[in-house]
This record gives sequence, C-alpha cells and structure tokens, in this order.
Amino acid sequence: MLTIKSFVTLLLVGSMLLIAPVGCKTSGNTDSVVPVLPRTLVSSTLIGEYSTDQLRSRFTGANAALQFFIRYGIKAYRLDYTTTNTDGKPIKASGALIIPTVPTAIPLLSMQHGTITSENDAPSNFGTSSEAYSFGSVFASQGYIIAAPDYIGYGASKDLPHTYEQRNGLATASLDMLRATRDFLADQAINWDKRLFIAGYSEGGYATMSLQKKLEEETTNEFNLVASSCGAGAYDKPAFMKQIINDKSAGVDYINRLYVWVLQTYDRIYGLNRPMSTYFKEPYATQITNQGINASINVSLNQTFTDAFKQGINDGTDKAFLAAVQDNDIHDWKPRTPTRLYHGDADEIVSFLNSQNAYDAMKKRGATNVELIPIKGATHGTGIVTFILGTYDFFGSIQ
Repeated sequence: MLTIKSFVTLLLVGSMLLIAPVGCKTSGNTDSVVPVLPRTLVSSTLIGEYSTDQLRSRFTGANAALQFFIRYGIKAYRLDYTTTNTDGKPIKASGALIIPTVPTAIPLLSMQHGTITSENDAPSNFGTSSEAYSFGSVFASQGYIIAAPDYIGYGASKDLPHTYEQRNGLATASLDMLRATRDFLADQAINWDKRLFIAGYSEGGYATMSLQKKLEEETTNEFNLVASSCGAGAYDKPAFMKQIINDKSAGVDYINRLYVWVLQTYDRIYGLNRPMSTYFKEPYATQITNQGINASINVSLNQTFTDAFKQGINDGTDKAFLAAVQDNDIHDWKPRTPTRLYHGDADEIVSFLNSQNAYDAMKKRGATNVELIPIKGATHGTGIVTFILGTYDFFGSIQ
C-alpha cells in the first residue's frame, strides 16, 4: 500500500532488465471470445507524442544509462470511459494509454499503480512524477502497449473518494479501462496481438489480483489473459486486519495513515458510517475525525483502538465490520492463469503473511500454476526491483 513515487528512480533502474521485446508466440486461453463485448470508451485525447530523442532527454545524471534502453517513440493518450462505482451508479473514469510506434503486433500490459496521494500522480495526468510518465513510458518504448487505470478517485473521477484497497472498485475500474483500451485499439486499427499481461505492486498488487479474479470468474474469456504478476499486496484482508488490530507495530505515522485510510474506506462504502470514536480511543478519534488520513499517529496502531472494537473483532460479534473486510478478501480461490506472488519477507507495511496465506490457500484448492517468490530480507521498498526483474523472467518464460 506504500506510495511508489518515492521509489521511481529505483524502479527505473530495475525496470531496465524487465523491459525487453516480447515474442509473438501466443499462449493462454484460446477459446473464442464472447459474441458481444461491452464498449466503455467515451473519448480519447492525445497527451503527447515523444520521439526516441525526447524520451532519452528525460534521463540525465544518475539516470543517463536509461537512455540506452529507449527503442521506439511513443504516443500517450488519456482515455475517458464509463465504469461503475461501488454504489452501483455509472460514472466516468480515466487512465493513460501508452502506445509504441512498433510496426508488428505487440502485447498489452495492464499496469495497476501503487498508492498515490496526489492527483498529479494519476496516470492520465502524465505528470513527471507519475509511474506512467517515468518507467511506464520506458516500458512502452520497448514494445508493450501500456494501459494504466487511474482508479476511481483520480483523473476524471477525482471528485469522488478513492476506493482504497476495495476489491470491487479497483477491479471494475481496471477491467473497464481494458475494455476502453480494446475499443481504442480497434478504432485506430492498432496492431495488438490480443495477449494480455497484468502486473502491479503494493496497492497495485492487490488491484492486479482483484482484476485477475474478476477476469477469470466473471468475463468468460473476454481477454486472453496470459500471466499475472502480483507484488506485495494485502490479499488476506481478515488475517492482516486482525494482525494490525492485535499486534504491536513500529508505530510509524505514514504507515498508520494507510491502515486508517482502508478502515475509513470500508466504513464509508459498506454504509457503516460510524463515528471514529467507535474504532479509536482519544485523542486519536478526534485527530482522525478532523484530519482523516493526514492524522499523524506515531504509536503502534493496536494501542489506538477501543477495547470494544477489538473485542468485537476477536470474538466475531462485530459482524458488520467483519463482513466488510471479508468482502475484500481475495486470497482463497483457484486461479487458472499462471500467477506469481512476490513479497519481501521483511515487509513492514504489507505483512508477508498475505502472500504466504494466498499461496497456501490456492495450492490447497488445487492450483498448479501459482508460485510464491519470497524476497529474503526485503522491505516493502527494497522488494520492488526483485519484483520487476522477476516479472520479466516470468513473462518471458511463458512465451
């Protein structure tokens, strides 16, 4: 759930080995597509067209070596499309689409971004500090069509609250971005080889698995999903939530803000609408009521919860909150698509138990194409490069 902005340089360095031409050999589902495909694209706007020289000029100083990896020029677009909010109402959302100037058929990669706290970092704004502008552009310049959803709460839907770590909101916005991308590629006669890869880290890892589950269980081969790579996501929401509520943590304010954000999101989306004093002791309840996710709490978060709330979770009597958490659990199912789970075993933000529990549950259900890659000694930040490099190896191995 950590913001990726702080690690852009690290990602750029690591992503260079990830970014490589992808062969045209197809794999994955080969069944015919469904006869009627929903159209979601509302409009498209060209953000910019960038030559190889222009792309190389972005990287100077310590990042100058990245110039070597620019292969193709790119065009970046903002797509506005229709999707459905968590209340069931149709809304307009957006995302970035980056297309390399490659004459041959190329694959599509849906990149679900990590936590962002600034509208400037939404992919469709294509700001210089955004993932889409930085390593997303470099990735595209190597021969991938990049679809990068903003999610609900950013871009065209910036006036709405973000559906932070909420399964359905993230998956639906990401799926409808893929549909809008398909519409655009068909309208523009762009040579897509019909393969789809999906990947993301942190909130993006959770969003990627949520998207994968939705694609496999609800869309009947609408897309030829080839592989999924999920990094450091909070998949086992019930177990992770109980760990946060009961166990002592480092008490770092920026980490606590993320956990509070999730709690407030579930409280809102599931219509609990409780005062913060239901969850938190004073002075924390007042701090969070007044400042929301900007509240600075520098103690272990388990010390801030009321005894009544903790008891309701631990003895199972707080059925409404537990149901909200359970609705966002995505660790216990059987994927059909080849899937890798990357996670640092020293992750201080998203506990490693999320990936371990997901892997164990999937294997118990008979999944044979899921692999857990523990990153020994890696924290939430230092595990990113291994995730990127491993994703490249994974995607390349199934061509």
